[in-house]
Amino acid sequence: MDKSQKIIEIKDLQTSFYTLEGELKAVSGLSCHVYKGESVGLVGESGCGKSACAMSILRLIPNPPGRIVGGEILFQEHDLLKLSEREMRQIRGNRIAMIFQEPSSSLNPVLTVKQQIFETLKLHRGLDDGQCLEETVRLLRLVGIPDPQLRVNDYPFQFSGGMRQRIMIAMALSCRPELLIADEPTTSLDVTVQAQLMELIDGLRKTFGTSVILITHNLGLVARYVDRVSVMYAGRMAEIAPTDELFENPAHPYTQGLLASVPRLDAGRQKSLRGIKGQPPNLTRLPDGCSFHPRCEYARDICEKEYPPLEKIGEEHYRACFLEPGELKKPR
Repeated sequence: MDKSQKIIEIKDLQTSFYTLEGELKAVSGLSCHVYKGESVGLVGESGCGKSACAMSILRLIPNPPGRIVGGEILFQEHDLLKLSEREMRQIRGNRIAMIFQEPSSSLNPVLTVKQQIFETLKLHRGLDDGQCLEETVRLLRLVGIPDPQLRVNDYPFQFSGGMRQRIMIAMALSCRPELLIADEPTTSLDVTVQAQLMELIDGLRKTFGTSVILITHNLGLVARYVDRVSVMYAGRMAEIAPTDELFENPAHPYTQGLLASVPRLDAGRQKSLRGIKGQPPNLTRLPDGCSFHPRCEYARDICEKEYPPLEKIGEEHYRACFLEPGELKKPR
């Protein structure tokens, strides 16, 4: 990881969807960054804006009903929001690649694996058919597909869920991207396959120096595979911290709630898990002040009137909360 170089920096990003109920603020004033070669985890409850943030980076927000309404996304010092669609096509899948949640909906069922990987190799790397076949076989072997020289001619339905996800990883890495976004890459896979895929992604990151944004609900994967964690709530960043620091000293009530809801093997006799009371807010009718205050046991008057800024409280540790760090009870 090279902390002297930010591969991407997001500043005050705002992405909304315009629905019959009104404007749904999926991402609201979000700011964060990723260093070169770093792995960053993006966590939070369903509907907090994680995937919307990822889709905004690649400018894949469907319009209508969605639109990026403000902010900057600086990739290698170029603002992606100011590039033409033609320029973005040169970046998507080439310099920034994405592994989507469900490979079955991302792979074309009527095209062979070879045809789908060939498209990327020809478009972005200009390889001929012979070179494409050689590179496709190499990629499938790299991600652990058995007999890749034969299986390149198979269709997606002929592979298991874990193998389809490996094919998605191969496609994402075909152009050796500088940034890889993995959106719930282990969804609906058993724990053994999850571990294999995450070891694969982590090994490839270290081999090629690729930066990774891992979007997940699985805090166990976060603890093992990411360098820094960004916690989202209602379209905003609640806390950002190095992984070890976040797990040892969570400084936001929401982060504490997430960690308290996960069983831990190092906690001695297991106590009952604690959930976060209430429900996530309706993003078309966000409460005044801090979005988390209706569910927060520490809420005070100012929390109902103003939204706390994201402030630095330690080395690479930021949080958006009016409480002093010492006022938070240590998680049990």
